[in-house]
Amino acid sequence: MLSQTSEYALRAVVCLAARPEASLTTQEIAEITKVPVGYLSKVLQALRRAGLVRSQRGLRGGFVLARPPAEVTLLEVVNAVDPWKRIHTCPLGLANHGEKLCTLHHRLDQSLAHTERALAESTVAEMVAESKIHQVPLCDERKPASGASGEPDAA
Repeated sequence: MLSQTSEYALRAVVCLAARPEASLTTQEIAEITKVPVGYLSKVLQALRRAGLVRSQRGLRGGFVLARPPAEVTLLEVVNAVDPWKRIHTCPLGLANHGEKLCTLHHRLDQSLAHTERALAESTVAEMVAESKIHQVPLCDERKPASGASGEPDAA
């Protein structure tokens, strides 16, 4: 399963992709995605360090995607905040397993590989487009209550 941090990062990136015309403050993204603002701030900084979002301080400041949504995979977003881990050796450290996985861990790793492929093959643009087709928004479609008030963002 994906961690809560990964879920929050995916929500934030999809939110920004759905609103490419404007930068959004941390507060606005938090309201739209229903992510606690303090937690979101840390997630956005990790996404910035990974080169997935850009931030700007001051009037009309906030966050935007650093690349077009069609060039950002879901796996990149996940790896920016909580790197995907496959099972390469026995997690129990059993010496008689060596580098060979038991049936259970081999099956779990196959499942991880399948999910990893699915995330690597899915772009943020696809998520936004499919949301529109199915008419189920990925984020809150309403404009946040705070709006772009002209106050500087702590980006």
